[in-house]
Amino acid sequence: MALSRGKQITIFAIALIVIDQVIKILVKTNMTIGQSINLIGDWCQLLFVENVGMAFGMTFGGNIGKFLLSFFRIVLGTAIIFYIKKLLKKPDTPTGVLLGLTAIMCGAFGNIIDSLLYGVIFSESGFIQVATMFPPEGGYAGVFFGKVVDMFYFPIIDTTLPEWFPIWGGKPFLFFSAIFNFADSCITVGAFYLVLFQRRFFSQKELQA
Repeated sequence: MALSRGKQITIFAIALIVIDQVIKILVKTNMTIGQSINLIGDWCQLLFVENVGMAFGMTFGGNIGKFLLSFFRIVLGTAIIFYIKKLLKKPDTPTGVLLGLTAIMCGAFGNIIDSLLYGVIFSESGFIQVATMFPPEGGYAGVFFGKVVDMFYFPIIDTTLPEWFPIWGGKPFLFFSAIFNFADSCITVGAFYLVLFQRRFFSQKELQA
């Protein structure tokens, strides 16, 4: 018996969140801060860092900013869930739209889990010590103040520009220095997919409004 679209989307969402969390937990419990593992040469690495703010290592306004960011992620993720449920009731909703929105929602909740729980269930990661789960002395931070685990690093071009190059000549040049995680990728891929391939659906929705 074929699964309904709702169940398929649910399985897809669970799979994305599980993949994100498995990767993060493996990195968190096996690597020290700043440790890197080359996957494909120097340009494709696992590089363990943690950030207290937004996606791709950006920060936002200290503890208050982090709390507001986590709250915003929860609101956004919850709103997308209700929107997906609404679209599922309409047989003419393209499956691609549901998948794109689900990827964005899972990305938001993947990082929410870090913020909500990682400070409670993990010890502090450091430059010489690896974190442990459920340490007897307790976690390193309270609820909402856990750090987001990032690990994917693709320094495709890492060089020093020639002296003759205007303005930046002789200075280091690094193309795509962001370090991100699977949840960030879900948000980015989902958003780009909707913009590139599902614009017609949203344009029609605007015309019907």
